[in-house]
Amino acid sequence: MTNSSEAKSNSSNWPLRTDSKIALVTGAAGGLGKSFTQCLLDTGATVIVSGRRREALEHLKSEFPNHADRIHVVAMDVSDENSVSQAFDVMANEVGVPDVVVANAGVAVSKKALDCTGDDWNSVIDTNLKGCWLVATEAARRLSGEERRGSIIMISSILGHRSAGNVAPYAVAKAGVEQLTRVLALEWARYGIRVNALAPGYIETDLNRDFFATDPGQKMIRRIPQRRLGQPDDLCGPLLLLASDLSRYMTGSTLVVDGGHLQSSL
Repeated sequence: MTNSSEAKSNSSNWPLRTDSKIALVTGAAGGLGKSFTQCLLDTGATVIVSGRRREALEHLKSEFPNHADRIHVVAMDVSDENSVSQAFDVMANEVGVPDVVVANAGVAVSKKALDCTGDDWNSVIDTNLKGCWLVATEAARRLSGEERRGSIIMISSILGHRSAGNVAPYAVAKAGVEQLTRVLALEWARYGIRVNALAPGYIETDLNRDFFATDPGQKMIRRIPQRRLGQPDDLCGPLLLLASDLSRYMTGSTLVVDGGHLQSSL
């Protein structure tokens, strides 16, 4: 199994380009955010990285010195309507309204359903589902007001399609994200705003690498038809397709990137 730390990004070699695009990546400092940011920067986009912790975002920016003129930091709590509105005001004044939005911010609580509290539920739903709603609608409101086209990419999960133990609020939120993708795609097609979802399977990150090295983790990997974890770079091509104009006739779609995991037998 290849460690993601050993996997070098090849996004600069992709023929898909995002030149002239202004892209927003929420939850940029954690999980897959850095990889999404790198894909977009390497293919020409100006990227706004957002999250609740500005210091983490500034650290992320420092990791891309060759793109310092095309990466901007805007603090935003996606679960707070006022925070989202204020952040978009800052973007509009400093960079412009993003025409590519990667709604990536997410949290998870690993507990049995009977052990989850109301606060656990609210935390996951507010960030993973309500956050997508608030960011997507704010972006669409401003893009349509300027009569500009755009692409909104919801980061879903194969858990929006299948069940697993101990992640009930997360799975419900991701299923909601899939339906949100479809209903917004229907309403906003008239404005030239496309809404699609990207649903990763198990992707190796710093947060889960130790678990997947254990016996239970290895057992999970053996259930993936390709018999390996995905690497963050495996999401780059699908992300760039949805962000670029080559997917101009796609809206309301979900791209599943999971090594065939959804096709595995029960």
